[in-house]
Amino acid sequence: MSPALAKMWVAIASMVFMFISVASIYISRYKAKNKIIRFILAFIAYILMILAGIIIIFVVFSGPTPE
Repeated sequence: MSPALAKMWVAIASMVFMFISVASIYISRYKAKNKIIRFILAFIAYILMILAGIIIIFVVFSGPTPE
């Protein structure tokens, strides 16, 4: 696998983390009634969003990949 393709998969994983984060925040705010479940979902969402941001910063600032 080329470095460019590996970087693409890492960026896609980061976007998946963001999607999961948005979905779990929605569930924790509007659908979940139990406070413990709401806290766990929100905590997971914020951790995934921070991780996604760090990954995107790495992908963007690592520069272009040679073929």
